[in-house]
This record gives sequence, structure tokens and C-alpha cells, in this order.
Amino acid sequence: MNDNQLLRYSRHILLDDIGIEGQERLLAGHALVIGAGGLGSPAAFYLASAGIGRITLVDNDSVDLTNLQRQILHTTERVGQPKVQSGRQTLAQINPEVEVIALAERIEGERLSELVGQATVVLDCSDNFATRHAVNRACVEHRVPLVSGAAIRFDGQISVFDTRRDDAPCYACLFPPDQQFEEVLCSTMGVFAPLVGIIGTMQAAEALKVVAGIGEPLAGRLLLLDARSMEWSSIRVTRSASCPVCGRGSPS
Repeated sequence: MNDNQLLRYSRHILLDDIGIEGQERLLAGHALVIGAGGLGSPAAFYLASAGIGRITLVDNDSVDLTNLQRQILHTTERVGQPKVQSGRQTLAQINPEVEVIALAERIEGERLSELVGQATVVLDCSDNFATRHAVNRACVEHRVPLVSGAAIRFDGQISVFDTRRDDAPCYACLFPPDQQFEEVLCSTMGVFAPLVGIIGTMQAAEALKVVAGIGEPLAGRLLLLDARSMEWSSIRVTRSASCPVCGRGSPS
């Protein structure tokens, strides 16, 4: 690290759990952030400010006026711009040393697998089950830790799926792909603005812990937040031997 970096990240370096070695791991890290909306905005903010060396930001949507109630990467002047372009501009203002790769596309199949394989950690900040399952499959295939978050109305959830650990479940252990779950969207159900900030910031925290190799990640635990009462609950999640993605009989 140079002198400017030692100063910029000094409050991290003062932490015994991080120090210079941990900060250097962050600087060498590559976070793939899928979604530049309500969750991806605060997640990317803190990844950039904390010094993750490279952020690949993926979203095929454009900034809309209805986004600005909660998607803090974007501004009124950028309505109509691709979200990833707006996001890259904001992150460059926060920390110009971070390399931000902006991909205005919907990634799937081989393209998704390629991007996941290049990442140190993946943050799923998407809003639908199809994307979440596709991202999970790619993370299991490449053994890349996945930090998954979701928020709707006043309810949020977050967990870490790190199948580098033999006992850790994947997303499909918790939400089997052959089961039907109701898709609920912010555009029809609404979402409490600070809720996405809480969950997205926690996604950044878990991703930073994974990359720096500190603390105990949320692998094997699902945290649920009811923001109306501001009460958290925790559910233990175990790896399923019959999981079609990470179980004994899976293709992986």
C-alpha cells in the first residue's frame, strides 16, 4: 500500500482483526455485485469505500424516478441512464482507486459462470428467484462464496452460502428450485426505503469479512428482519444431501 492508501484505510488497519494484511486482501479482492438497485446500491457503496480492489456491477435496467426513494447510487439528474453507468460514476467519486466494471446486461448461462469464476465473492442483490438460483448454481460450481440478500415491504433477509466448507448449505438447500415460491416485487408490493440499506450494508459487511478472512460469516444461518418492530430472528440452515445443486447426487 502507498501512503495515501495507508491514510484512507487507516481505520481498518487499526482493527487487529484486519490490519495491513487484511486490508491488502481487500485491495486484491474482486466482488461481483448482481443488481445495482436497492440492495446493490449500499452494498457497492461500502465495498468501494472499504477498498475492494475491483467491483463488477451488473444490471440491465435504467434509472427511473421511482428508484430514487431507496437506490442511493443514483441521482435525479441520472434518470434514464443505465444503472451500472450511474453506479460507476458514484463509486468513482467515493473511491477513484477502485476499478469498477459496469455491465449493462442480463447475465446467464456461460456468461454468468465466467463472471462468477473470476470473482472472490458474489453479492446477489437481484429481485427474483430465477436469477438467485442461477447465481447459486454458478457459485457452487466454482466454489465462490455467495452473499444473498432480499427485501420487500418491511421484511428483509440475509445469509451467506459458502460451499468451500463441506458442511455449508447452498441457496437451493434453503429454497429448493422445484418448489413454487411467490414472486413479490417492489413495483407492486412496495418496500421501506431504509430496509434495503440495512440489508445491503450487511451484505457488504459479510462480503468484506469473507474476503479479508475475518470473523464468522453467516454460513448456515438465515437472518430475518421485521423492520416494523425492528426485531431479528435467526434460522439455522443445514446442507441437504438431496439438494439438486450441492447434494451428493448433484452434477456439481
